[in-house]
Amino acid sequence: MNNPPPLQRLDHIGDVLAFVRVADAQSFTAAAEKLSLSRSAIGKCIARLEQSLGVRLFHRSTRSVSLSDDGRLFYEHAQRILSEVDNATDAMASRQQAPRGRLRIDLPVSLGRLHVMPLVRGYLRRWPDVDADISFSDDYTDLVRDGIDVAIRIGGEADSRLVRRVLAPHRLITCAAPDYLHRYGAPATIDALAQHQTLVFTHTGQPVPWRFTVQGQERQVPVAGRLRVGHTEALRDAAVAGDGIAQLGAFLVADDLRAGRLAPVLESVAGAGAPVYAVYPHRRHLSPKVRVLIDDIAAAWSTDLPWRPYA
Repeated sequence: MNNPPPLQRLDHIGDVLAFVRVADAQSFTAAAEKLSLSRSAIGKCIARLEQSLGVRLFHRSTRSVSLSDDGRLFYEHAQRILSEVDNATDAMASRQQAPRGRLRIDLPVSLGRLHVMPLVRGYLRRWPDVDADISFSDDYTDLVRDGIDVAIRIGGEADSRLVRRVLAPHRLITCAAPDYLHRYGAPATIDALAQHQTLVFTHTGQPVPWRFTVQGQERQVPVAGRLRVGHTEALRDAAVAGDGIAQLGAFLVADDLRAGRLAPVLESVAGAGAPVYAVYPHRRHLSPKVRVLIDDIAAAWSTDLPWRPYA
């Protein structure tokens, strides 16, 4: 029986980088432009890599380039390889304390768009040697698996692989438009919510229960309103329009509360809420690009928290 030939060593980290760029762009030409190389040079990198691995990494046609099954498997590992190379580079750059390199950030959808992105844009203007790749998700992304440098999260479970730094206090606000409260009155108790129109946030298709604090204990209350929405900003719009009572993050409704477009209800049982964290993989050397971004956000919110005084 013939044994498969032994794998050759990967001696060119540039080949791995070229592979990832081709996979991301689904184009040899676009990858070549990104890396300031010729298309033929990119082709040689991929050919050398495929020869070393003994597999075909891409399906190629005259119009498209796509990863093979082996290519998808190698892509997952290649991203981690490049992330470790970035980490090694960052460890050296930390001596100079100048942020540089590729920064991968994961943000909650609404909090990220409204309150984090303005700070990230300012950060990038200050540090032109940093490139930012930003993803938006209300799921708790696996930062280690996905090669994320830092995430901003509201609450979440502790993870021994991750470091969490509190950036700001935060809580949930149960609220409705003055017009709705004029027509139907304000609920005096949690149980009275059953007689009201509740606007329900759904996550992964499931209604998210409302949270209150009763005699020092958290109480989760299932809600089953006629309007169920998987987007918090759309839910806020419905509340402002007078369609019912919603429970939303202070970061999202503070402006509406200040302007009188919404009014809080059930304040006596409002919970303290989970804080906003910066979360990043546990590393011996925290790179300047991550450290400075976290410091910038913390400093900005310590002096001018957008959702104060409702935090």
